[in-house]
Amino acid sequence: MTDLSLATQAALQAGKLLREKFGQLAVVDEATHHDIKLQLDKTSQDLITKILLDACPGDALYGEEGIAGNQESDRQWIVDPIDGTVNFFYGIPHFCVSIALRIKGEIVVGVIHDPMVQETWTVEKGGPAMHNGAPIRVSTRTVLEESILFVGCGKDGDALRTGMERFGRASLRARKMRMMGSAALGMAYIASGRLDAYVEARISLWDIAAGKLLVETAGGKVDLTPSEKHADSYSIVATNGLIPIEEIL
Repeated sequence: MTDLSLATQAALQAGKLLREKFGQLAVVDEATHHDIKLQLDKTSQDLITKILLDACPGDALYGEEGIAGNQESDRQWIVDPIDGTVNFFYGIPHFCVSIALRIKGEIVVGVIHDPMVQETWTVEKGGPAMHNGAPIRVSTRTVLEESILFVGCGKDGDALRTGMERFGRASLRARKMRMMGSAALGMAYIASGRLDAYVEARISLWDIAAGKLLVETAGGKVDLTPSEKHADSYSIVATNGLIPIEEIL
């Protein structure tokens, strides 16, 4: 089985679990003002971990819910078991499973699976970006006035202020603005040409690892700036590579 096939299998199995549990009372492990951690987050990651590391026992796994495997390995799976946990908890059917494989620091495989609408995006370095088995490309829109932008606002004061300022500037220019609650799906939508850009002042690696390869392979552009205060967090600007996003940053 190829790495892409293995990642896809793990994402689909986790997605099946999430779909079965959607709409049921979810156990909250941790709640903060702006976020929620569910018991199901860990259950989903445990399922993904078993599938990936049973097949590749020498690999490392780095996920939102912790690490596993051989952390000295050059092969590292990067996992978000539920990207959009708050959406899931409130019964909003917009969330996904995101799995990427990084080898010697380079992302080479990405899978994003939306279990509620049965959409799966897959990509492998050197191959095409795919949506449910069909090749995809970013949009061809070149002006902000025709674009739909996804702006995230983060969970701390600095990120919130930056996000809201960008949202205000972009709202005056773009055709429509969206705040959707899942960074991974936002990037999958850019790769599919549904959205034209996604910007956020602080986002975690597991949210965007698979999406970065997907967008770039589909013809778009992703710029990441590491956070000085938070490990494995970045400021992100992902676009179709054509719109003048710098005008709202």
